[in-house]
Amino acid sequence: MVPRAEFQSYYGKPVIKAPSWSARDIAGYFFLGGLAGAGSVLAAGAHATGRPVTARAMKLSSLGAVSLATAALINDLGRPSRFPHMLRVLKPTSPMSVGSWLLAAYGPAAGAAALCGATGRLPRTGAAATAAACALGPVVATYTAVLAADTAVPAWHGAHRELPYLFAASATAAASGMALAAGPVRENGPARYAAALAAAADLAAAKAAERRLGPVAETLRTGRAGGLLRTARALTLAGAAGAATLSGRSRAAAAASGVALLAGSACTRFGVFAAGIASAEDPAYTVGPQRERLRAEAGAGAGAGAGAEA
Repeated sequence: MVPRAEFQSYYGKPVIKAPSWSARDIAGYFFLGGLAGAGSVLAAGAHATGRPVTARAMKLSSLGAVSLATAALINDLGRPSRFPHMLRVLKPTSPMSVGSWLLAAYGPAAGAAALCGATGRLPRTGAAATAAACALGPVVATYTAVLAADTAVPAWHGAHRELPYLFAASATAAASGMALAAGPVRENGPARYAAALAAAADLAAAKAAERRLGPVAETLRTGRAGGLLRTARALTLAGAAGAATLSGRSRAAAAASGVALLAGSACTRFGVFAAGIASAEDPAYTVGPQRERLRAEAGAGAGAGAGAEA
């Protein structure tokens, strides 16, 4: 007897409040955290396989990236004292709380690994720190995807299954790009293979996210986000192609491929961030999925009723 619910916004106003995060700080934090975490994995591989120059460069880059990422996060929080306050408790159900503790554990490990690698002292301590940073690195690189997907932002929450894979692929592309740019040609074989795999995984995860998002995927193809993501795909593919064909012979080609991969990864993070903000500010992307869900539930109920009558 009650009329069917019809979802609509109030005078075209946004249904949800868009995050107040700064694009420079938080999208930059997403990118730098991915570079640091994946870089520690490549650093451990280079350390274990006798590629000392690449290992040292990746350890230093991971330390620099996580330091800048922490600074960006603290800057977005507004007051530096807020970051240590987040460490007073550990809430496993809160991605922000878990992420704060991850940074608190990963940062010292990355710092010790970089310091020992740069000075050549305390090799056992350096090896242990390298292993610890490698263990925490994949989580540091991808937890920001969980942090974004845990919000009500349609473009992030709707792709909660694919977003961690996209961030992992993007982080691997950035780290392999850094290894190509900073390491010698004779040591860049693993980074070249990693770049190719990262580019393929990045494209696959992005396509899967678009399919799952349905109409909301329009935010990934239009506006500022669309431009950034198209640029990201072009740079990532160009970097991976250069890494596969030229980087094994030319130092300049390796550096150019590495820079392209780094820039592509940064554009991916900033593009995903921009798509999320656009989807939160446009009520069509919040109201529309609710209508589609309601129609689907109504259709399923009608089908079940017909089956019962039969």
